[in-house]
Amino acid sequence: MACWVSLLLLLFCKSLSRAQEESVFTSETIINNVVQDPRTGRIYLGAVNYIYQLGPSLRQQARAETGPKADALTCTPPASACQDTKFMNNNNKLLLVHPTNGSLIVCGSRYRGICSLLDLSNVEKLLYYSDSKGERTYVASIEDGVNVVGVMSNYTKDGKAAGVFLVGKGYGSLDSTKLISTRILEDLNEWVVFESIIEASAVQTTPFVPKYLHDFRHAFREDGFVYFLFSRTLDGTDNKNLTFVSRLCESDDYHYYSYTELQLNCGTNNRYNKVQAAFVASPGKELARVLSESSGYAKVSPWSKVLFMVASSDEDENDSNLCMYPLNAINERLVDIITACYSDSGKISGIAAVDQPYSSKTVDEVCKAQHAKDTLEAYKCGGDFLPSPLASTPISALKAEAVLTNLGPPSLTSVAVAMENDHTIAFLGNSKGKVFKVHLSADPYVYHNISVHTREKVNKNLFFDIGQSHLYITTEKKITKVPVQTCLQQKSCQSCVELRDPYCGWCVLEGRCTRRSECRRAEEKNGWLWSPKQQCVKIVSFYPPNLSCKKTQKVKINIPSLPTIGASDRLQCKIRSFQSEGTMSDSSQVSCNLPDPSLIPQTPEDQDFVAVALRIFVNESVELATREFKFYNCAATVRRSENTPCMSCVASQWGCQWNTRDHTCTDMDDGALGNHIIKQRQGAKCPQFENPDPVWIPVGYKTRISFEGINLGLFQGRVFTIGTELMKNAEDEVLSEEGPFYTFSGFNFYYEKSPETNVLFYVKDKESGRKMDSTLNVTLYNCSMGNEDCSLCKNADPKYRCVWCTRQKACVYDKLCSPDQQGFECPDPMITDIMPRFGPTGGGISVTMRGTNLGIHKEDIKRITVVGKPCIHQKEKYSVSTSVVCEISPFDDPRSTKWGVVEVELKGGKRGTSSIYFTYRDPIPEAVKPSRGPRAGGTLITISGRFLDTGSKDDVQVTIGGVDCTVEQFRAEITCRTGEYPADKVPSDLLAVTVKYGKKTTTAIPSAFQFLENPNVQDHRPKGSFVCGGRNIVVTGSGFDLIQNAVLTVSVGDNLNVSEKAHEKNDTVMQFRSPAINQTNLNQHTYKTHIHLDNWFKELTSFKYYEDPSFDNMTNKVISEASIIIVTGQGFSRAMTAGEAQAFVGDVPCLVNTLQDDKLFLEPPSTKPRARSRRQRRDTRPELLDLTIKFGKGEWVVCSVEYEKKNDLPLYIIIPAVIVPMLLIIAISVYCYRRKSQQAEREYEKVKHQLENLEESVRDRCKKEFTDLMIEMEDHTNDQSEGRIPFLDYKTYTDRVFFLPSKDGANDVMITGKLDIPEARRATVTHALNQFSNLLNSKTFLINFIRTLERSHDFNARAKVYFASLLTVALHGKLEYYTDIMRTLLLELMEEYVHSKNPKLMLRRSETVVERMLCNWMSICLYQFLKDSAGEPLYKLFRAIKHQIEKGPVDVRVKKAKYTLNDTGLLGDDVEYSVLTLQVLVQGEGPDVTPVKALTCDTISQVKEKIIEQVYKNLSYTQRPKVDSLTLEWRPGSTGQILSDLDLTSQKEGRWKRINTLAHYNVRDNATVVLSKVLHTQQNFYQNQENHEERNALLDDDKVFHLVRPTEELDDFKSKRGSMKDKSMTKAITEIYLTRLLSVKGTLQQFVDDFFRSVLCSGAVVPPAVKYFFDFLDEQALKHNNVDEETIHIWKTNSLPLRFWVNILKNPHFTFDVHVSEVVDASLSVIAQTFMDACTKSEHKLSRDSPSNKLLYAKEISTYKKMVDDYYKGIRQMVPVSDQDMNTHLAEVSRTHTDKLNTQVALHQLYQYASKYYDGIIASLEEDPAAQSKQLTLRLQQIAAALENKVTDL
Repeated sequence: MACWVSLLLLLFCKSLSRAQEESVFTSETIINNVVQDPRTGRIYLGAVNYIYQLGPSLRQQARAETGPKADALTCTPPASACQDTKFMNNNNKLLLVHPTNGSLIVCGSRYRGICSLLDLSNVEKLLYYSDSKGERTYVASIEDGVNVVGVMSNYTKDGKAAGVFLVGKGYGSLDSTKLISTRILEDLNEWVVFESIIEASAVQTTPFVPKYLHDFRHAFREDGFVYFLFSRTLDGTDNKNLTFVSRLCESDDYHYYSYTELQLNCGTNNRYNKVQAAFVASPGKELARVLSESSGYAKVSPWSKVLFMVASSDEDENDSNLCMYPLNAINERLVDIITACYSDSGKISGIAAVDQPYSSKTVDEVCKAQHAKDTLEAYKCGGDFLPSPLASTPISALKAEAVLTNLGPPSLTSVAVAMENDHTIAFLGNSKGKVFKVHLSADPYVYHNISVHTREKVNKNLFFDIGQSHLYITTEKKITKVPVQTCLQQKSCQSCVELRDPYCGWCVLEGRCTRRSECRRAEEKNGWLWSPKQQCVKIVSFYPPNLSCKKTQKVKINIPSLPTIGASDRLQCKIRSFQSEGTMSDSSQVSCNLPDPSLIPQTPEDQDFVAVALRIFVNESVELATREFKFYNCAATVRRSENTPCMSCVASQWGCQWNTRDHTCTDMDDGALGNHIIKQRQGAKCPQFENPDPVWIPVGYKTRISFEGINLGLFQGRVFTIGTELMKNAEDEVLSEEGPFYTFSGFNFYYEKSPETNVLFYVKDKESGRKMDSTLNVTLYNCSMGNEDCSLCKNADPKYRCVWCTRQKACVYDKLCSPDQQGFECPDPMITDIMPRFGPTGGGISVTMRGTNLGIHKEDIKRITVVGKPCIHQKEKYSVSTSVVCEISPFDDPRSTKWGVVEVELKGGKRGTSSIYFTYRDPIPEAVKPSRGPRAGGTLITISGRFLDTGSKDDVQVTIGGVDCTVEQFRAEITCRTGEYPADKVPSDLLAVTVKYGKKTTTAIPSAFQFLENPNVQDHRPKGSFVCGGRNIVVTGSGFDLIQNAVLTVSVGDNLNVSEKAHEKNDTVMQFRSPAINQTNLNQHTYKTHIHLDNWFKELTSFKYYEDPSFDNMTNKVISEASIIIVTGQGFSRAMTAGEAQAFVGDVPCLVNTLQDDKLFLEPPSTKPRARSRRQRRDTRPELLDLTIKFGKGEWVVCSVEYEKKNDLPLYIIIPAVIVPMLLIIAISVYCYRRKSQQAEREYEKVKHQLENLEESVRDRCKKEFTDLMIEMEDHTNDQSEGRIPFLDYKTYTDRVFFLPSKDGANDVMITGKLDIPEARRATVTHALNQFSNLLNSKTFLINFIRTLERSHDFNARAKVYFASLLTVALHGKLEYYTDIMRTLLLELMEEYVHSKNPKLMLRRSETVVERMLCNWMSICLYQFLKDSAGEPLYKLFRAIKHQIEKGPVDVRVKKAKYTLNDTGLLGDDVEYSVLTLQVLVQGEGPDVTPVKALTCDTISQVKEKIIEQVYKNLSYTQRPKVDSLTLEWRPGSTGQILSDLDLTSQKEGRWKRINTLAHYNVRDNATVVLSKVLHTQQNFYQNQENHEERNALLDDDKVFHLVRPTEELDDFKSKRGSMKDKSMTKAITEIYLTRLLSVKGTLQQFVDDFFRSVLCSGAVVPPAVKYFFDFLDEQALKHNNVDEETIHIWKTNSLPLRFWVNILKNPHFTFDVHVSEVVDASLSVIAQTFMDACTKSEHKLSRDSPSNKLLYAKEISTYKKMVDDYYKGIRQMVPVSDQDMNTHLAEVSRTHTDKLNTQVALHQLYQYASKYYDGIIASLEEDPAAQSKQLTLRLQQIAAALENKVTDL
């Protein structure tokens, strides 16, 4: 019973310890943030929709639900006031512990990022929440991609202290722009909880923020400062991220005057430029020493702080590393930067080191003041008179080297750092669920890794528990608590030190692997051996080092690393079961007794010793050290060499001796003496036999062998026998000769395995049978081996005495052949083969003759002839007797036959003649295939012709235009592989292929092969594959037809390559299957993907491999034909689409409807499939079918499914239910039929026939339009790639907005800038205009001027608009003054409308000068906002509309399109067309072709426009050549054809002529067309528009049409009465095509929404002018009782959306350098009308008769109206813009742009109005006392005199 209890206790303890080692908590949703309460150790998880409270062991204590919440992106809290809300997830954005008052700060992504306070002890208890305090309490971001960080701090003001937290937040388009904000945690004074209590415009409300792409990663406080770590771009112009740390004073900085940024560079050349995560910790003693010794840092103390940062590369997100920055180094560099700006003009050592971020000011402007050197000491936190904010320039960045090498992918994502025993350990999490442990020493290394999840990344929340003994690791939905070390798991010292874990060491006297703190005697010498030192307690040596297995004695054991052994410690030595007490002889030596010989194990058969482990224990149970001790066995030494037993014995290392008498090897015995005892190392005294003679023994002949015997004194008279292993059991008796010599008769050996072999003889004492020492070693040889003929035999080494025996016809030992058969001369030479058998008549090739007896020496060859011609012997290639090589001579005798024998003559006159003929002939190459290839080479060409196999492969050399072609096959046809063409320019002509035979024969095929430019790989899709491979990769480009061998190769690591050949290929497209690679290779090695095209290859840098997806087990395994199968898992969409994926139920495929990352939606087969295996019929169980998913080569059986059983109705119910109604129907039908009259029946049939025709027509059209609609809705405009947005410069923008709508348009003098002023008067006019400008700057004069003009009846609306625009340009240099004038006039206008007119009509039209002034003011103030924010979505909307319209037919005559938003512009007829890809070659711009998509129904001008747009896509519209300046030539063959809109081939239909299209010319897909210039025209944007009109006018000269003829002008024959019925039947029903409007609308919806959001989002950067003007309207409305909210709404709408945005929306060419066609303009007008409807308060009652354009966006209007309302409300809640701030902004605009405008021209044009209304102005001024006092009348008269060159009444 006790045993069972003990066992249970043991199991319980083990499970408990395992539970303590690792704990896991899994969240229901994705985890965003994790924090720890430093006092209690509790963990708080901020997840999507939940806040979890966990204990330190990760056991859930409480859970608060935070979502989903009913919200909208544009909602301004409280939520109850929002419309169009939907339930949305609440992501946790910020989680902070506020231990002072026991609260948890929680900020989510709902309701504009409002925060709440929860109880730390129970998060289900809400301490504070309010959503009614307005924008000032919006903290976090509502956008998923925006990171938010925060840190707790304190704030003191006026002696009152309050808890605050500082927040760093990236830019979200719907958020405020506060980069840094300080949020209070209690109501104090006028502040409310969570309000931003510090306002600093430079860091909070700057328009530059969106450009910089801030990504905050960490925030911390240290030593009176708060630090933020983030990445951003440098200046908004380059997308490269850079890492910055910014610093603020924690207190005494009420305006962020101390805010300074320092760039941190990580790695060589800032390789790791984007921060991912960070951790701040003390470095420890060892790391502090390493950092202090490294260059660039001052002394780092162990207790100071270091910033540990993980960063990655922009170029490769998997390339990441760790960098370390001492905090004192950061602070010192920040001080240098601040001091440089305060006192040294922003320079350090003469180099600019200071920048001002988020500002357009230069450093010279910022750091121009010179302050005292001690300014920073006096003003530690800056001041309002000191420059701020500041930042370092890249050259003054703080640099750090990357810590790790060869870490490789995947990327690092998190870091935590701990210190143990003065050493520092970093824990680095990566994107594949692993955490690496790194010892940060002088040579850092990774010593272990923890794997918590194989697919999810370790997020930034990596931290320790309070005791620093465990690490919390967070992945997507899981947090795991793991110990920081696993020392106790190691059971031996060796395994402990192999860890190299700084936490661990071997506790010697306890025999455990522990932390130092857990080892009781760790402080004693060698008591705890640190793991990274790789040292254990070791036995270094024994004394004696070994012992005979027949003896025993005490052994001394040397252990230098022996720990201190106390008096109470007992030592023991153990050898197997033997134990003995150990005694200490000194501090490092232990003495022990060895076991008795009987206890020693037997010596193994194959060795002469036995090794046993000697183990030393302390206190019986703890093993200190172990080492093998060897017991030797002298008797076993003879086993090492049985032929020399004596020498083996005395030469052994053990000290053995040999007893000659009894032939034994024994232990050394000093008492044993005599001649028969041979001591150690006295091998020379051993009895032995040696020196055999002869040492060469022939096979087959018994040869007597003599040898010498030494040291045989004790063996006198003994008989010996001799033998060898080769002869097995044969032994012969040894005969004694004189002296020490012996002999025996020898053996008759037989051996044919090789010419020679060694034979070792042994000698035995015949009496005892024991072997004596023998070193008799001879060589056995065989004359016949390798000497097959006479010449070879005679060439053999004379020592063998081999002779050619004539009778035997073999080479034998001379004594085996009778003398009369020896000595004869060798037979005549015999030639058995010649190679090659054909040679060129020019000679110069080598011929090889093979045979026998072809001489013994190369000098024996006297003469060689081939077909009677001498052949030059090549002596260096001669092989004795078997081979002769010679070089043939030319055959120059045309009368002789060209074939004959080969003859070899030797010295002495012997000749050998071949029986094979050699033939002279000349090769004739005739053709080469293929005839072209890439310049990189690798093309395998085949040369055909006659007699090409003349000579041999080694004789042939092929070149193409001097480029070597490596011969691969030499037969009747020659194949060779081309080399690379080395010149820079590839010749356009065909090159000759030259075939050279030997030295003298050269043949060539002229103009046979052409090198062309290498293929061009433009793109490949898709961009990734699962590791299982098999995905279809489509590579597009050009020139692929040149390629013979196309291979997609993936190189993994250094050695492994996997490839797949292209399975389809044409000139522009290749298709490959992605190769499969190993999953472990993906994780452990880098890989590169290349396309190998013959010798040319290109790396596909953007191609990636992803881990195979995982599939969950299905819960619902019963399916039906009508159900949808849902398969869940992870990672589906990373490298697969629904179109590529395959699914099978049984063996029948089923349709993959939708593929998401975690779900697959499958449509089961319509009929039930059969299972792959059939059961017996008696088995009534449901038939299970495998559900198989196939992605490329990867195949997964998800589960087995079964079809649901159907409850079939019995026949006795079905038959009556069907038959009875059928009989009734038949009876009724017969009755009705009889009632019909014959006439009614005819009418019925007629109408029925007509209806069927009409119904069929409508059905076909609806089906076609619905198909088009679905296709278009699926089109995700992914192919829209715009490099840059062609914004107009400020001058062109204002010219077009102000003056393009004028009556002169583009020729207006304000646009051309040309004034017709004589040169002589120019100075006078300029001076006078300057005076007039000064006069306009008089408010009194200008107000009178404007009032006078507006009182004049002929000053019409167009003149008012033009005058206001002139005034805007003239006063642009003083926009503050212009604004003041505008306000004054607006106040007058407002008074007029409020008191005498309907107030709602104010600002509705430009009926006054001031209304146009307001429009221009908005245009000026919103220009930068257009460029920064709204311009991009507007441009994308324009491009999307243009793209959609041009995808279908566009009729250039009637200006209608198939795809449009405007029903009046809808092309109502079916136009047959198809899409072509044209290969465009631009003349004079190189050989590169550009693929351009066009439609077969496009006119030639339309095609040219599309070509220009594609070829010159990097140029803006006005820089591109114009359509009329280019001609288009189609080259279907050798001749070209000029394409034009109208020519002699144009088709005529009656009086109508059709404009030519691509279909007219029958241009095919992939046709090559050439674009060339016909003349160099320099036309600007406006002239080009005139050219369009001019071309249309030319077309008007004749009755021409494009796709459809105008309906009102149909040919006469179609209007005849007889054809009207047919016409009505076939006429297109236009309303059917209205589905196209929905199609285009659905496609463009996202772009429309994006534009509306960019314009109507108060959460983003609202231009200060808008806030300023709306506040002005609100302020004035309060002063008038009859102005309600609706009126204010209308005023705001009239002043901004309708006055500015509608104008910009309808005219994109006002903002961008683009051309807006009429069909595009029609669609823009629909969107503009929608925008206008959204801004009105009135409700539009829609009916079936409403215009299609109104119905199109009827559903969205309510949403847009809500956006407008929220926009106005949001602006009202914003911080007011003061007059000073507004004037500062306006002054900056004036300073930046005024010089570019035609101010003098504007003044001159303004004066024309002054001149025209001169008398009225003078009268008005004379009536105004203020004007009189300023002599304004006189000044105007003087100006008039100067400008008009006339004498006035003055």
